[in-house]
Amino acid sequence: MIRQFTPNWFGATMGTGVLALALNQFPIEIPILHDIGRILWLFNIALFTLFAAMYAARWIFFFDEAKRIFHHPVVSMFFGTIPMGLATIINGFLAFGVPLWGATAISIAHALWWIDVAMAVACGLLIPFLMFTRQDHSLEKMTAVWLLPIVAAEVAAASGALLVPSLPPGEAYDVHIISYVLWAYSVPLAMSILVILLLRLILYKLPTRDMAASGWLALGPIGTGSLGLLLLGTNAPTIYAASGLPGVGEVGFGIGVIGGAILWGYGAWWLMLAMLKTVRYLNEGMPFNIGWWAFTFPLGVYSLATLALARITHFWFFSAVGGALIVLLAVFWTIVMARTLHGAWRGHLFFAPCLVSGVAPIEPRTKL
Repeated sequence: MIRQFTPNWFGATMGTGVLALALNQFPIEIPILHDIGRILWLFNIALFTLFAAMYAARWIFFFDEAKRIFHHPVVSMFFGTIPMGLATIINGFLAFGVPLWGATAISIAHALWWIDVAMAVACGLLIPFLMFTRQDHSLEKMTAVWLLPIVAAEVAAASGALLVPSLPPGEAYDVHIISYVLWAYSVPLAMSILVILLLRLILYKLPTRDMAASGWLALGPIGTGSLGLLLLGTNAPTIYAASGLPGVGEVGFGIGVIGGAILWGYGAWWLMLAMLKTVRYLNEGMPFNIGWWAFTFPLGVYSLATLALARITHFWFFSAVGGALIVLLAVFWTIVMARTLHGAWRGHLFFAPCLVSGVAPIEPRTKL
């Protein structure tokens, strides 16, 4: 299991963490959902710790094989899932940890956020550099997994925006500004990749069935970008007024609402496209693999952006859609987690394509 362990597994921490956060914000107040969310968050911490230990062990005991990941054009993209999985834990410290441990939870979240930022910035630059220098890519083989290392920085930006209200004024201002920079570090690049992805779909049609779930990944940077603008805009009036720039704060709030709504509309197109593609793949038969976690996190962040729009605009439509998306997210998570546990128990989900010479599928056809 350790020899075949890859960062793909951290997708499970992303999906579990975002479901915990989404249940805690469900538009209809159901007290038990907060308790379920807290349990999922604690479970997510255990998952992340286990996966981090297994992946560290792979680098310790199988170093020469582990470093082959840098040459693999697909598996290397999943380095971005590590900081994004950590971000859901950080957000959970603010949503669930503060009621349990008070200021200690905020301090932990703040410290982890800086670690998350460092990893996200590194992924967003170094993985594309490997794409430019070491890896073999083509437009025909492109999928939405190209987004994974890029999106990590905007996820960190949204986490920073959640952290800001809990920090002292000076630290809050720093985190707020850095979060805007992280948003810009990620979102424009992700939008560029989406343009190329659209061209690829037109020219070469849908990816193979093994990559069926990757169609949902396009929703990730759009949902996170919308959520980041909305959260940063909500903080802007207070943050900039305290720094003597009240006018800038009002502009920031307006950009957050308008920009968040525009991105949400853009995301609606990709969401409906992902649904149509999934129906098509289901009719053809979709083989299960660890990549199915792509059904969860992108939908989760888009759901959170929808609920943030509902809170700010007081428009019932966003509340209704947000609630429906969270229900769909819970269904997806239940199915994928059940099949993941079964596959992990049987052992056939542990597979490192970078250990196979030549071009390898992203998931095994038979148990190794």
